[in-house]
Amino acid sequence: MDDHHTHDPALPFRHFLRVRYSECDAQKVVFNSRYTEYVDVAFTEFMRALGYGAHAPDSNPELQLVKHTIEWRSSARFDDVLEIRVEALRLGTTSVTMRCEMRRAGEDALLAQTETVYVHVDPHSFNKAPIPARLREALQRGAPGVQVDHGHVAGASSAAAGVRR
Repeated sequence: MDDHHTHDPALPFRHFLRVRYSECDAQKVVFNSRYTEYVDVAFTEFMRALGYGAHAPDSNPELQLVKHTIEWRSSARFDDVLEIRVEALRLGTTSVTMRCEMRRAGEDALLAQTETVYVHVDPHSFNKAPIPARLREALQRGAPGVQVDHGHVAGASSAAAGVRR
């Protein structure tokens, strides 16, 4: 990978993805609803970077989305490689508010910014439950410097794409 996309602990977790043709309208502009899907994918990868995922040693937390806001600044387009930065903004007793910032890879200008509130629930009753200490610590720590590349950013081969630390 080129130097622009190496491990940088000063940066929050970053997920790179390439905009596919099916995610766009006839003018090759990304459909509004796709931004929510991009956030969902980036949050899933963020949780994997924290040690939670399909093959995690501990059971995965049950987090339910309860609020999602998007502020658009510019449009993403077909074949753009997007950089999505993910970090926790606020932690409550049962909820966490996550921020995602979307940019074209290698550019500073924001395309969109989101805030998403997730509530931790008991996996059996689906009632609100306090965020477990291990998860709380992981969310507070975040995954600075970690990036997941599903966009094959310049210099990354298909074999090299994946988690970078």
